[in-house]
Amino acid sequence: MKRVPITAKGAERLKSDLHTLKTVDRPHVIAAIAEARAHGDLKENAEYHAAKEQQGFIEGRIAEIEQSLGAAEIIDPGKLRAGGRVVFGATVELVNVASSEQVRYQIVGDLEADIAKGLISISSPIARALIGKEEGDIAVVQAPSGDIEYEIVAVAYV
Repeated sequence: MKRVPITAKGAERLKSDLHTLKTVDRPHVIAAIAEARAHGDLKENAEYHAAKEQQGFIEGRIAEIEQSLGAAEIIDPGKLRAGGRVVFGATVELVNVASSEQVRYQIVGDLEADIAKGLISISSPIARALIGKEEGDIAVVQAPSGDIEYEIVAVAYV
């Protein structure tokens, strides 16, 4: 089985989601199905069909998270000693050379990427351009609109 990198925080988040699905969401939908069954005719019972659909979604999500955690290689960025190089799990502060716009990203696994939270996937173009670089280096990101140059201002392992 192919190992998939994930940060320790990302793994904890998935475990928390899994716990909620198993202890809160699953029992809730089981109760909703039982209640809908009590109303009688299941063929035309919209509540029953909606609850069964929700149950299918929950069970699918549980299986997906369990599979993801089973294939996960958990990496704690706080324990990395990469000598200032950008590696998986590193938090990187960048400055767009053209616009002077500053951004901060943490390079994480595909399962936990969320650009709104500053978490970028290891397989994203910007992460691929940053890997192996050091503070002060220029990373060239190939974007659809053309190449974008970022200067690496800081690298941290948190």
